[in-house]
Amino acid sequence: MTHNAKIPVGISACLLGMEVRHDKGHKRSRYCTDVLSRYFTFRSLCPEMGAGMSAPRKAMHLTEEDGLVRMETTDGQRDVTPLMNDFIQRTLPELSSLRGFILTAKSPSCGMERIRHYTPDGNVLHRDGEGLFAAALKREYPLMPLEEAGRLNDDALRENFIERVFLYDDWCQSVESGLTAKGLIAFHSRHKFQLLAHCQKTYRRLGPLLGNLKNGALEDIAEQYIHAFMGAMKKQVSRGAHVNTLQHLAGFLREDLSQEDRTLINDQIQAYLREEVPLVVPMTLLRGALRKVHLPYVQAQRYLTPYPDALGLRNRV
Repeated sequence: MTHNAKIPVGISACLLGMEVRHDKGHKRSRYCTDVLSRYFTFRSLCPEMGAGMSAPRKAMHLTEEDGLVRMETTDGQRDVTPLMNDFIQRTLPELSSLRGFILTAKSPSCGMERIRHYTPDGNVLHRDGEGLFAAALKREYPLMPLEEAGRLNDDALRENFIERVFLYDDWCQSVESGLTAKGLIAFHSRHKFQLLAHCQKTYRRLGPLLGNLKNGALEDIAEQYIHAFMGAMKKQVSRGAHVNTLQHLAGFLREDLSQEDRTLINDQIQAYLREEVPLVVPMTLLRGALRKVHLPYVQAQRYLTPYPDALGLRNRV
């Protein structure tokens, strides 16, 4: 599988090195600017600047009283919630073409998690809030993969996010070309083993759902299907789940390969299970073996190449 066209992905402007933070600084992510930019077309935005604030500006935080969350300067002298809400309402409809979004951590606008909420008198109320823009983005586009830039330093989280972006892009392209029963089945067929790796329970549930497409409106079934699928994809794949999926795929080759080839593949799958080699080793052997046979269904599986090899993600998991 080749990945040619760049994918549109949103990003907090400060992560691209733009000096838009409250102190007129930035939080440039070299992984985003130097690596992901080869595969993603970034659309940058800064909610604060987009809302009409300047840089530099006073630092801000979120306050909460009676369940109502507001964004205010830390000195309590200015409430910028109306400006932020206006920006969010104007901007969210323009983001429907994006296939993912990379956000800045600890930001009262862009932080995905662990954002402090304060009482009006400045005491910490709790530490599990979300930035106003991040929360609105999640509500408006529940299927869109979101991640904080700092978390991309974690090998497993990075691999999971990028895999979801490429899968979501495939789904959006399928829908934009015109949703059909045939197209829905084709999407499921090529991503079937990715789903198996991420969540066997969802894998077992979605097969029968697509086996009864005449029992309801196609749009309703597709909506139910993709919400369950993308929800399952958020789960990180365990080493054992990868082994199970690799063995399923290897089973298709049982009659077409020599005993020596089958043994080599199985030995490296077991070596991966023992954490002696990364996932790329048994995966490369399996992909090489598939070039020797004619198995279109297996060869079309995106699990084998969910994103460009040059990203090197399976060298680290």
